Amino acid sequence: MALVATAEVCDANPQLIQSGELRALQPIFNIYGRRPVFSGPIVTLKVFEDNVLVREFLEEKGNGRVLVVDGGGSMRCAILGGNPVQQAQNNGWAGIVVNGCIRDVDEINGCDIGVRALASHPMKANKKGIGEKHVPITIAGTRISDGEWLYADTDGILVSQVELSI
Repeated sequence: MALVATAEVCDANPQLIQSGELRALQPIFNIYGRRPVFSGPIVTLKVFEDNVLVREFLEEKGNGRVLVVDGGGSMRCAILGGNPVQQAQNNGWAGIVVNGCIRDVDEINGCDIGVRALASHPMKANKKGIGEKHVPITIAGTRISDGEWLYADTDGILVSQVELSI
């Protein structure tokens, strides 16, 4: 998969931005993992202070996909840790974007995968298995749907309704 420079994509596609087909997430995420640039088709998940469904997704083959998790922006616990990120790396996920917190930062930073999250937090999440898979979510001021494409680099994160041909 070709690496996409988000700034260049924005400069070259003002019509897609104006139509809403290409959207930039608000710059609220910290960069983790050894892969600062990643892209792929999106899988959405909505949870709150519970990581059972996050772990279930990352146990599946990723096939270059990006898991985008709306964790409700909670800053009270981490919904992603080092073990599931290592599993995601081994299962071929391109990246994970979490509207919430992560933990085991040193371990995550050693993984060859892209991770974005609001912050780190030492407390673990609940394990009730409550949440919604493959639903439209809104994070960082942007509505995101299952099957759209995500492009992330050190300048930011873009979401496109279709795969961009660069």
